[in-house]
Amino acid sequence: MRVVIVGYGVQGKKRLRVAGADAAGVVDPIAGEADFRDIRDVPLDRYDGALVCTPDQPKFEVLSHLLANGKHVLVEKPLHTETEADLDALEALARKTGAVCYTAYNHRFEPHYVRMHDVIASGRLGRIYRCRMFYGNGTARLVRESAWRDTGAGVLPDLGSHLLDTARFWFGDIGDDFRVASVSRFENRAPDHVVIASEASRPKLEFEMTLLSWRNHFTCDVLAENGTAHIESLCKWGPATFTLRTRVLPSGRPPEEAVTLVEDDPTWALEYAHFKELCAAGRPTDLGNDRWLLRTLGRLAKEAVALAVQE
Repeated sequence: MRVVIVGYGVQGKKRLRVAGADAAGVVDPIAGEADFRDIRDVPLDRYDGALVCTPDQPKFEVLSHLLANGKHVLVEKPLHTETEADLDALEALARKTGAVCYTAYNHRFEPHYVRMHDVIASGRLGRIYRCRMFYGNGTARLVRESAWRDTGAGVLPDLGSHLLDTARFWFGDIGDDFRVASVSRFENRAPDHVVIASEASRPKLEFEMTLLSWRNHFTCDVLAENGTAHIESLCKWGPATFTLRTRVLPSGRPPEEAVTLVEDDPTWALEYAHFKELCAAGRPTDLGNDRWLLRTLGRLAKEAVALAVQE
């Protein structure tokens, strides 16, 4: 499949490396290495699909052009549009032309995320009580110096979209009663540290995200009826460890199984292969997850911005 990379920033460069020989060109309005400045300038017979790595604002227009012309799309998360009606329109276009529109959440292909999904699905843990995730990186200064990233709700849509999507990957349809428990602007104009929580849902969920963790880090703790499961770090920051503990009754130190991986980040290549499989199979586009995330992140973003102003 021949693909063009639309947007040649950090993500675009990663996608180009993974696409390899499939790459038919780069589209970017500024980058000197780009072959085209606008997606509409690319001859339609030159490519079959696109890897869209642009900021949020131009996504709807770019995707509308691609899907209307039957081009498959992998678009970087979150798939942000002004309204749900815009998402409905994109989904309808994709189904009309037979194009696949896939929103990239590459963390779903992280080995320990897959392992957590499988453990939860097996029922081995029994009833899940609570899940806490922490996702931190140290990009506060880079974000502050960006022309478009240090705006709006800041870290919330960037890292929060990953955490919310991960929860749906592991637990299925989760509640939408999330609230902002804490929001701070320590170094940036937009929030650079946010905590959100969902108390009424089952399991109860708590997610902390920050741009102020000078060494990138991820942790997850799942507390359940028959034991606990834990993730420490991601492969790209390795070593990454998954630990499963089996409860001892009435109490006592639980036996545990641990798997530690030291390897390069496999998620980009795995996700691209998955995207190509979807295209080959002609799987109908379903943007239901994007609609849920748009509603949830939109509401939380308004809450976070309002609280940040009061800080």
